[in-house]
Amino acid sequence: MKPRALALAATAVLAATALPAQAASTEGEHVEGRLASGAAYVMDMPARWNGTVLLFSHGYSPQGSPNPAQNAPSSATRTRLLDQGYALAGSSYATAGWAVTDAVPDQLATLDLFTKKFGAARQTLAWGQSYGGFVTTAIAERHADRIDGSLSMCGLVQGGVANWNSTLDPVFALKTLLAPDSGIRLTGFTDQAEAKSAASALTGKLTEAQRTPQGRARIALAAALHNIPGHNDPSQPKPAPADWAGQQTNQYAAVSGLLQTAAFSWRQEAESRAGGNPSWNRGVDYAAMLRHSSVREEVTALYKKAGLTLRDDLAALDRAPRTAADPRAVAWMRHTSAFTGRLADPQLNIHTTGDGLIPVQAESAYRRAATAGGSAGLLRQAYVDGPGHCTFTTGETLAAVRTLERRLATGRWHTSPDALNSVAKAEDPTAEPRYVGYRPTTYPRPYDLAHRDGPLQRGQDR
Repeated sequence: MKPRALALAATAVLAATALPAQAASTEGEHVEGRLASGAAYVMDMPARWNGTVLLFSHGYSPQGSPNPAQNAPSSATRTRLLDQGYALAGSSYATAGWAVTDAVPDQLATLDLFTKKFGAARQTLAWGQSYGGFVTTAIAERHADRIDGSLSMCGLVQGGVANWNSTLDPVFALKTLLAPDSGIRLTGFTDQAEAKSAASALTGKLTEAQRTPQGRARIALAAALHNIPGHNDPSQPKPAPADWAGQQTNQYAAVSGLLQTAAFSWRQEAESRAGGNPSWNRGVDYAAMLRHSSVREEVTALYKKAGLTLRDDLAALDRAPRTAADPRAVAWMRHTSAFTGRLADPQLNIHTTGDGLIPVQAESAYRRAATAGGSAGLLRQAYVDGPGHCTFTTGETLAAVRTLERRLATGRWHTSPDALNSVAKAEDPTAEPRYVGYRPTTYPRPYDLAHRDGPLQRGQDR
């Protein structure tokens, strides 16, 4: 165990408001309140604490939406962990949106306050899902002295620069191929109204294109540039391996969702923090990107069926005006939201293979960074064979927590699918666990502080 700072109590006093009244019973204690930043926090202490506290970082909350404090990914997982003696803590973050500059200090302040109230933990694990996996990894890289290990679930572990670059690619393809003369803005929005207007305009073109074979083929190409899988939501029918039409229909739903969220509205909020557009696609080789895509075969088949020449559309992407980034915005995103890959403690990442919001290829980007950072031995990544974003069962989630704990106790990883499924089944006999052997394809636009630009710039295909 690493020593904790002697000044934790003093820091907590500065970082948080006075402790509120708390619920106490033979079942433990539940504490809620607000930090000095305005962020809400929530803590649960079991009646018999095993000495471990889990610091949970929640997923992305859009600007203007409810942003409550959370200390577990689900009520079922919370109940099971408390029953097993774990203490749980987490905050809301002071602001919604791309809030990394608030989220990390608010999470650490919550941990300080937990220590002031309950005493130092024997072991502190940071964990989070989706955007919270990004926050967790930021804590793991930048504040390793505060934790003993970390767990990222369906995390945005490609980092901010890579995320916004990769989010640009499908909308660039849609505009170029479906609305080349529309004047629809893709970046540099002045406010939410402008971003939502652009999203609405491109969504109209998308809806119209979905009615024709040619339009569906082009939508599939755009989806391929973001590695959106053909089964990306549990409510969707699962297409057969060569059911290209069924896969494209599912991708269309995910692309529609992308236009209504991350590609425009969420981007504008992030740009407002960064002070400009942090994305670019100058020099990007989209033909090379397609060759590396996990759904390339589907695109080829749909183009052939539609009577289109894929080479012609790739040439159109090559000729289309490209987007340049604002250097100041890139610098801000690099400073706040890019990763080094240098870990000091073990980190386990789990991801669903059918994630359409943060495609599983994000794990390739972080593996690349960790290898360059000399941390490959501390990182393990495991995959759940299922559609959707963060659609882990309670057993699959608890198996990941247990596996990280075992690594800390023994110094050895036990992350084979059989090992994880065995633990998941023991934790939740009602659901069949789905960990599988899997290796994602290359993330299309990796960017980290060791490599900076990704491999698919012009002349750098590999």
